[in-house]
Order: sequence, then C-alpha cells, then structure tokens
Amino acid sequence: MKAFAYSRASRIEDAVAALDDSCRPLAGGTELLRLMKAGLAAPERLVSIRGIPGLAGIERRGGSWHLGALSTLSELAQNQALGEHLAVLQQAARGSASPQLRRMATLGGNLVQRPRCWYFRKEGVHCWLKGGDRCFAVDGQNQQHALFGGGPCYAVHPSDPAVALLALEAKVETASPRGRRQMPIADFFRLPRQEAWSETVLGREELITGVVVPAPPKAAQGVYVKVAERAVWGFALVSVAVQLATDGDAVRQARVVLGGVAPVPWRSAGAEEALIGRHLTDETIRDAAQATTEGAEPMSQNGYKVDLLRGVVAEALRRLR
Repeated sequence: MKAFAYSRASRIEDAVAALDDSCRPLAGGTELLRLMKAGLAAPERLVSIRGIPGLAGIERRGGSWHLGALSTLSELAQNQALGEHLAVLQQAARGSASPQLRRMATLGGNLVQRPRCWYFRKEGVHCWLKGGDRCFAVDGQNQQHALFGGGPCYAVHPSDPAVALLALEAKVETASPRGRRQMPIADFFRLPRQEAWSETVLGREELITGVVVPAPPKAAQGVYVKVAERAVWGFALVSVAVQLATDGDAVRQARVVLGGVAPVPWRSAGAEEALIGRHLTDETIRDAAQATTEGAEPMSQNGYKVDLLRGVVAEALRRLR
C-alpha cells in the first residue's frame, strides 16, 4: 500500500474542503482500504469523517426517515423501528457482507463501493473501468456479469441496500464546497459511459451526508430476496427488492428493483405493470416474474441468471401474499 497522510475532520465543511483527487474520505474503511491494498486506489491523504456530528443516526422526522451516512449496516439490520416500517431495507442490510463487516461498513460507503468484477479487481488487468479500451468479460469469464444495461462495462452493482432504497424511492443527500444537494437515488447511480469511469455522479469534492426515505403508506409492505454463492459475505448473483401498497386485495402501487443483474440497481417497469391493479394470484406472480426478464441479454456464461431471476421474483411475491 502506498504511504498516505491522515487527518480528522470535526465538521462537514472541513471534510469537503479537504477532498480532491488526492484526498479521499475515510469512514468504516471496509472498501477503501481494500482498494488501496489492491493498488486500485492510491490517495495521498485520507480524512476521517467518523467524528463529525450529525452524520450518524436513524430517525423518523415527520413524513420521512433520515439515515445518516455513518449509520452502519449492522445498525440498519438491528433497528427495530426500521424493521417495522422499512422491512425491505432492513432485510437487505441483514443480507450484506458478514456480521463483522456490517459492524464497520457504513451506509454511505456501501453506496459508493466499486464493482466486484474479477477483471477490475485483478492488479495488472487494464479493463475499461480502469481506463482501458475494452471489457474483458465480453469474451472472458462472465458468469456473474450483467443481463441488462451492460456496455462498455458489464460489471454488476454490488450493494444490497441500494436495491432496497431504490424500491423505497429514497433520496441521497450530499455536501460539497458549493453547498448541499439532494437527488433521487435513481439519479445518483449511472450506467457506464465513455470518459466517466465511475458508477455514481458523486463529485471528487462531494460527500454523502445521508439518505432520506419517504415513509411508506400504512398498507405498504416490502421484501428483499437474494441468491448468492455463499450465505455469508456473498454478493448477489441475483436479488430483488419488492415494495407494494395494496387497496383491499389488489396491488395499488408496485416497485420492483433487481440486483446483481446490471451496472446499477435495475428497476423492472414490466414487472410493476404486471402487478398493478391485480391480486397476487399464482397467475399474477408468474406474469410478473416473466416480465422481469424481458429485454435481458445474457452473455456466454450467465444465461442461468434468467431462470434464477424469475424464481427469486416469484419467491419474493409469494412472501407478500
């Protein structure tokens, strides 16, 4: 690991004033330090943000839930009130990483973690995401790569909470030397494109300060289902976050978001359309599950994800009946 300078910030303003291409924020460190050890990041300076007041905590304010960027995944997974009102998010947090990592990993850091693609993570492989001219997964090992939205990079987004937060229509709050802003989480993530080797719109001088989640209606319920190679510390082969609101027995609102299948959390408009206005019968569930894979473009070795995704979506909907 390259040597670096270290400092601590006591205010948000001091932290963002220090950030630039050579200085990165340090919170739990579960992702950044791993990138530095692998030679995928080499900042000259780190500024710790763990001591900044107001960046931690989970609380209900009026009609929204406010989740501090320094809230750990363990806190999200264990908060009783969160489980009662935002079950889909709590289940996603519980399914993330290992218990030890959840105690250190923060919500803000989880949202900006880099893909787990083996070509990107392998030192000496100059893939597109590291500024190269091609994605080696196209003609290589692509068992865990994208079904949707791929090209020029086919790596998939690694965060479990991000999938749930998109289903909950959350907003990300940030701060920079230019001030503060809030944006829908759908706008925070971006698909791969030329001259933008990043998975988010977060600027180099910008810091995530929190996430705001509108309180779901009383009739709403949600579930997160994930399939991974390992039950602990496994990233999703496929996952789904479903958030439904019903009117009687009929679905009034539906959000279906897929994980492990695209470079960003992937909303399935087709599945939502198949659900709205209908009861959760076997036929409805089958139609919605089928709709989630419309437009999928399997690569040479990941076609198994198509059937797996249908099965995961069907299981999630059955749990909500």
